[in-house]
Amino acid sequence: MTSSYQTVETIRKQQQERVAQWTQELCDALVKDFQRCAIERHTLAMLMCDKDEEFTIKYHQKRILEAESGDNLYKFYPETGRKYHKVVMECEDGSRSVHAFVDKNTGEVYKSASWKSPAKGVRYDLRLIEERNNMFEKCDWAGGYLYQDTCDRLKNVG
Repeated sequence: MTSSYQTVETIRKQQQERVAQWTQELCDALVKDFQRCAIERHTLAMLMCDKDEEFTIKYHQKRILEAESGDNLYKFYPETGRKYHKVVMECEDGSRSVHAFVDKNTGEVYKSASWKSPAKGVRYDLRLIEERNNMFEKCDWAGGYLYQDTCDRLKNVG
């Protein structure tokens, strides 16, 4: 092997490690967003209860405490395949779906089209600091930030 080949391979490996790290950071941000939304949802539901609905109020109080402690939250985690990191969302009942795809080599983020393939059109590029920060700022557990009409990158495409 030549020295320049080793350098290119080293850079490629470092890039893949950074993409894996950013993918994990996305998963962590999605869990935090789900936690925040769960607390808000149960707080609002509790406030809308009548005072005589003690059972319902206690249910929402319990769910708020669970969310605050990190219990009973949806899980988001990467599953690495040949070309992509799948960002998998796992619900409380164990059902799973693909939230997004991240290209292992380039860091390009795609909305999922199915369990096996991404939708067309790069939504974010994690290598670009501004896009990465924008994605982390906008990301939500339900995936709305990945739709074309909300993604700045794709607003003028099409």
